[in-house]
Amino acid sequence: MSEAASESRTNATEYTVSEISGALKRTVEDVFGNVRVRGEISGYRGPHSSGHAYFALKDDRARLDAVVWKGTMSRLKFRPEEGMEVIATGKLTTYPGKSNYQIVIDNLEPAGAGALMALLEERKRRLQAEGLFDAVRKRRLPFMPRVIGVVTSPTGSVIRDIIHRIKDRFPLHVLVWPVRVQGDTASAEVTSAVTGFNALAWDSPIQRPDLLIVARGGGSLEDLWGFNDEALARAVAASGIPVISAVGHETDWTLIDLVADVRAPTPTGAAEIAVPVKADLEATLASLGARLKAAVLRNFERKRQAARAAARALPSPDQLLALPRRRLDEATSRLGRGLMVSTERKRARFFAVKLTPAMLSQRIAEARRTNDRSLLRAQGALRTLARSRRAELNRAADQLPKCAKASLQRHRQQLALLQGRITIEPTARRQRVQRDLLTALTRRGGQAMLLRLERLRGRIVQADRLMATLSHKAVLARGFALVKDADGAVIKQAADVVSGMALSLEFADGTADAVATSGAARPKPVARPAAKAKEPGNQGSLF
Repeated sequence: MSEAASESRTNATEYTVSEISGALKRTVEDVFGNVRVRGEISGYRGPHSSGHAYFALKDDRARLDAVVWKGTMSRLKFRPEEGMEVIATGKLTTYPGKSNYQIVIDNLEPAGAGALMALLEERKRRLQAEGLFDAVRKRRLPFMPRVIGVVTSPTGSVIRDIIHRIKDRFPLHVLVWPVRVQGDTASAEVTSAVTGFNALAWDSPIQRPDLLIVARGGGSLEDLWGFNDEALARAVAASGIPVISAVGHETDWTLIDLVADVRAPTPTGAAEIAVPVKADLEATLASLGARLKAAVLRNFERKRQAARAAARALPSPDQLLALPRRRLDEATSRLGRGLMVSTERKRARFFAVKLTPAMLSQRIAEARRTNDRSLLRAQGALRTLARSRRAELNRAADQLPKCAKASLQRHRQQLALLQGRITIEPTARRQRVQRDLLTALTRRGGQAMLLRLERLRGRIVQADRLMATLSHKAVLARGFALVKDADGAVIKQAADVVSGMALSLEFADGTADAVATSGAARPKPVARPAAKAKEPGNQGSLF
């Protein structure tokens, strides 16, 4: 029995762990090449830093690990969330590293319309909590926009209805951003369109719209699901251009209907909201013009009647000018008579004076005698003044040599006294002169010393200001600190700080000690390996 058992154990095929894992992997992938699994998402934390997502699908009795690769994650129609019931399509495989199996998901969709509604309600609650549905943040639409941007499909009936309605009511320029309104890429394209319209500059070749219309025809919840995207709702809420949402029919509601500034029941209704009726505006303007003209006429008539009433209460021009006119007439009559009287008086005085040639000759002779007397007096005074000036000059010329000689002798004596070459008996006059000279020199010396001190004081003040400007104290007063090591040397770079080093921090009002808790590690001495003795005849190894 023991020999047979030994032979059976010896004849059994031996497998490595990798071979067993590979065989199981091939078996599971062949049998479950493509499966659809319904379950609840568990352990979802969002995409990994690599872009892949790892979570699990579970029901009330089992759990299945799941993975969504980065390429598949970008193609999903909605974002997976914790606790959501979904239907996953993919293939089963094994993970040899942990000896477990998992599903690689190729497509993910909510488990029925109930799940979609639950997801929609959850998004609605989250956006409403952020205040994106508040009426206070919604803007008023422009009354007469110049350019309207429409985000919709360029081939559907929606764009034709909008353009036709705008043309009938108020023709203006319409910019169409073509997008897909259904499918996997619908939400991303509509989001890019809203963002692109907002990115246009006012002076760009393509004129920036004054109003945006996001439009689509009616459909089921799945058809309109792209307009329930959270990124699209946030883009519409952040739009700097007012947005009208015209998605579906009047009974259809999406997230962008709640965040848009105005919700239109239909695309045609959006066009009616966007522009007024030109004919109605013209009629209104004509009516207002007529009312304005009538009001102006009535106002003029009231002003005219008020002026007439005021004129009746005022005195007439004749009454106002009667007294001044009378005063002017009286002054005119007195002026004529006064002119005649003045003329007669001047004439009488003229004839009273008898002007004859003898009288003129007498007046001229008297004037000539007066001039001769004045000339003689001036000549005598000039001669007297010249004699007195000449006498003064002669006296000064006689005294000049004596004064010069005395001054020269005085200066020689002062010089001799200063140099100590001669000794002169001091006299009262010389002492007074020397005292005056000493006083003057002392005063000048004091003034010179004060001036010198003032100049030095100014230089010291300037040097003090320069030193305060260049000193590190001013930098420390602004909130900086000077770092020094234990020896007092200044540390200029963080690379010079070693963990555990004792530091001294100098502030504007004092110093403080500190210890570095991080920095370059202290270099350890590297032990050199002992050199091996070479065997005779062996060259050794280079490695």
